[in-house]
Amino acid sequence: MSMAILDLPPRPLARRARGWLVAALCLFVIMAMLLPLVMSFLASFRPLAETSAVPPTYLPSALSLENYKKVANYQQGIWVYVRNSARVAGMTIVLCLAFSVPAGFALARFPVPGKELWFLLILASMMVPYQALIVPLYLMFSKLGLTASHLGLAILHTILQLPFSVYLMRNSFEAVPRELEEAARVDGASTVFQLRRVFMPLAVPGVVTVALFAFITSWNEFLGALILMNTESAFTVPIMLTGVVSGDFGSVDWGALQASVVISMLPCLCVYLALQKYYVSGLLAGAVK
Repeated sequence: MSMAILDLPPRPLARRARGWLVAALCLFVIMAMLLPLVMSFLASFRPLAETSAVPPTYLPSALSLENYKKVANYQQGIWVYVRNSARVAGMTIVLCLAFSVPAGFALARFPVPGKELWFLLILASMMVPYQALIVPLYLMFSKLGLTASHLGLAILHTILQLPFSVYLMRNSFEAVPRELEEAARVDGASTVFQLRRVFMPLAVPGVVTVALFAFITSWNEFLGALILMNTESAFTVPIMLTGVVSGDFGSVDWGALQASVVISMLPCLCVYLALQKYYVSGLLAGAVK
């Protein structure tokens, strides 16, 4: 009798309460993440007189674009820095895909000697803080003439992002059924043809995820750009935003800071919303066998 009671399914009321609890926790996490962004967005429209008010006002009494005008007209103009960041991010995406796709394909499908060890070393390199690599990379880039160059900065961003990109592409290619590869091989397809016509269409989520992470990493990266770029016309958006929020005598221009948060966040948000349907499937590729 006691065993029969233990085997009874949970009551509908208990399931409903559990569902409400999970929903409440999810809502709390979402609100905790979105509330600071919403407050920054609203604060970016405050008039200049309210940006340094004591005590601070969280909701603007009137909508003003003064903070955005200050950011837009800073030094060379914001569109120069946006163009620089977009150029570097585009080159980073191309370089990441150019190296991670063949590397991931080889680790997933070729009998490479010691490939598990190579893959483990790639994962281990993700644990090294890239700040520890900045100085050696700068010395190497200076010897190659890649400092003060957007190509050099894109190569630096590629080095930072490449281990994770190879990891994603290896998982994406491993998720492709072996039967498709064998059928293509029986039909006489070459390795390049298999990669181009069989694997790549099925690995699109992984490719998009690699491109998305490469874009976000390159767009937001600050330290490497600060060290490599030494001319103002070559600065990227993060460097420009650091300069525009600095007031007199080390003070912080809070209005410009909030506007800068919104401006730097919008491109990443737009790219993510455009590619979100591939994002989760790309991250989970290879997780289910």
